Amino acid sequence: MAIRILIADDHRIMRAGLKSLMNADAGLEVVGEATNSEEAMRLTQELQPDIVLMDIGMPGNENLEATGKIAALDPMIRVLILTMHEDKAMLQECLRLGASGYIIKRAAESELIDAIYAVQRGMIYVHPSMIQSLVALPQKSNIHHKGDEELTAREIEVLLLIVDGNTNRQISDKLHISVRTVETHRSNIMDKLNLHSRVELVRYVNEHHLHKLR
Repeated sequence: MAIRILIADDHRIMRAGLKSLMNADAGLEVVGEATNSEEAMRLTQELQPDIVLMDIGMPGNENLEATGKIAALDPMIRVLILTMHEDKAMLQECLRLGASGYIIKRAAESELIDAIYAVQRGMIYVHPSMIQSLVALPQKSNIHHKGDEELTAREIEVLLLIVDGNTNRQISDKLHISVRTVETHRSNIMDKLNLHSRVELVRYVNEHHLHKLR
């Protein structure tokens, strides 16, 4: 079943471009479009999309409040922020309110698609340029490592490429392996370390000085 997406953006051309991009992927379906935060909340309740692609730069001051309300409606509805603002405070506030991802509008189309699939799987997706701003955030108390399984050399290689901000497709190209294999490595890494987002992986790499393995 396709991932059902609601686009919330006040620019008609931007919505049209996003809709065209989404519809070109067989696994995605745009089920609605909103031009302001009030409409986004109403359509979320009516359409029950899987993901709300939310532009917090729409006119009005209620966009952040709407993000929190939409995220609270149903834990299965993910809010993916799409914005021009590469702002650490804004990023942290969006995540605090319950957003599942934060991506910059200048990002490549392939990254936006990757972000959608990532948040649908329950992951937190943050644009690579913003990752380092989260490293200093307090860690969740329930984060721990299993400690009974070691990463393979290939998994460490994939891990380092992930924290550098590479998409699955980019890792696939660099290591000359299939995207499906990359996804398997990513899943194994997160399972072995009991981590659930790229932010947590960045912390892990920094804490264990894995960059020295390059």
